[in-house]
Amino acid sequence: MLRTPARRASVLVAAVSSLSLLTAGCGEGDAPADGDTATNAKNAEASPNAPTRTGLTVGFLPKQVNTPYFSVADQGGERAVKSLGSTFKEVGTDQGADATGQVSHINDLTKQEVDAIAVSALDPDALCDALKQAMEEGVKVVTYDSDTKPECRYAFVSPASAEDIAVRQLELLGEQIGYQGDIAILSAARTATNQNAWISSIKEELADPRYKDMRLVEVAYGDDEAEKSYQEAEKLLGKHGKLKGIISPTTNGIKAAAKYLSQSSYKGKVKLTGLGAPNDMRPYIEDGTVEAFLLWDPAKLGELAGHAAVALASGQITGREGQMFLAGDMGWFKLGENGVITLGDPTVFNSRNIDDYDF
Repeated sequence: MLRTPARRASVLVAAVSSLSLLTAGCGEGDAPADGDTATNAKNAEASPNAPTRTGLTVGFLPKQVNTPYFSVADQGGERAVKSLGSTFKEVGTDQGADATGQVSHINDLTKQEVDAIAVSALDPDALCDALKQAMEEGVKVVTYDSDTKPECRYAFVSPASAEDIAVRQLELLGEQIGYQGDIAILSAARTATNQNAWISSIKEELADPRYKDMRLVEVAYGDDEAEKSYQEAEKLLGKHGKLKGIISPTTNGIKAAAKYLSQSSYKGKVKLTGLGAPNDMRPYIEDGTVEAFLLWDPAKLGELAGHAAVALASGQITGREGQMFLAGDMGWFKLGENGVITLGDPTVFNSRNIDDYDF
C-alpha cells in the first residue's frame, strides 16, 4: 500500500531553499557541483528499481540505548537491514540527554566507514557538523523518531505528523477531564526535536474553542530519565494544586509519571496520557492510574528507517520529495517535503485493546 506524508509533516522540519537539480550523471562519489553535499545529493536522480546493495554496514544511533522503546525500534531496524543482506550495528549512550555522546558515536561510525547511519537526534543543532562530515565522507544519513536540520541528513522517518500526534494527545486528555481545568506537559530533553514540535502543536491546538476552559500551566523536562521524570511529576502536582491532567509525550516520562501517580493520593483524580509503550503502561491501565495513551509501533518505525537507509545507499532514493522506495512487506513509501517519510497514524491503547500488543 502506498503511504503518503500526513497533511502537515512539514512542521517537523524547517524549509530548505530551492536549488537547481544535478544532472543524472552525478554519481555517489562525485563532488557536488555547487552548494553543500547533502542538498546536491538529495537533488540527484534516483531509481526505485536500482538493485539493492548487499554487504553494507548500517549504524543505528538511538537517543538512548537499553530503553524499551528504542530496543524495540532498533530490533526492527536490525531485522530490515539483515533481511536486505547487510550488517546492522547499534551504538549509543545510556544517558537520556547526551548530545555530546551522540556526536562522538557519529564521528566513530564515520571513521569506521559505515555505509549509512540512522540516528534519533537529541538536538537539532548539536549533531549537524558531525552528520555533515559523515555525508562528506559518503555516508548516507537518515534520522528516525527525532529529526535534525534537513541539510544535515537525507531523509527523516517520522512516526506521523507533529500536528496529528499532538492533537490526538490533547484530545485524549480533553476527553478525560471534560475539557476543563489546568494541564501540564512532562517532556524529555529541552532540545529534543520531536518533543518541541509536539509541544508547539499542542500550544497551537489549545487556541481551538473546544479547549477554551483548559489552561497549560507548565512544561517540565525529565530528560527521559526515570528518576528525574518521577521527581518532575511530583513537583508538578505539588506546585499546581488545581492540576487536572498531564501529557507526557515520551515513553520514559509517561511511565515515570504513572508510577508516581499510582503511589500518590492523586491516583484517579489527575489524568495522565501521552506516548507510551503497552508493556510499560499495562500495570497502570489495569490499576486505573491511566485510562488511555497512544503510540505507533516502534518496531515498524525502526524497520522503515532500516529500509530507508539501505535504499539511500543503493541509490533508490536520494532524499528528494516525490521519490518512492519499497520497504519490504510494509509496502511502498513516498518521500514528502524535505525528505520526510511518514509511518502512519498512531494507535490509542486502553483497557480494551492493550493485551493485544506486546512491545
